[in-house]
Amino acid sequence: MAYSRVLKTLIRSTNLGSTTRNFSLVSSQISNHTAKWMQDTSKKSPMELINEVPPIKVEGRIVACEGDNNPALGHPIEFICLDLKKPAVCKYCGLRYVQEHHH
Repeated sequence: MAYSRVLKTLIRSTNLGSTTRNFSLVSSQISNHTAKWMQDTSKKSPMELINEVPPIKVEGRIVACEGDNNPALGHPIEFICLDLKKPAVCKYCGLRYVQEHHH
């Protein structure tokens, strides 16, 4: 099973002594949750859902993405440069942005 670098680090940290938290249960919970999610093919994955949202057209060269109008539901502000013709993607939420004059 492939684990992310962060998860490997967390699992390794369990060997450091009794003062660290035990993260060995985390990997089994993540894999069980992921397996349950992948079994239900009737639901779309989060990436499929976000890809259904058309690119957001803006006039400027730089856009500030917050993920949502409500700061409590969004993510840290990411400033995205739109100099390329293809849509730029927010690394937090996957929303795509494009300059309006390119299309």
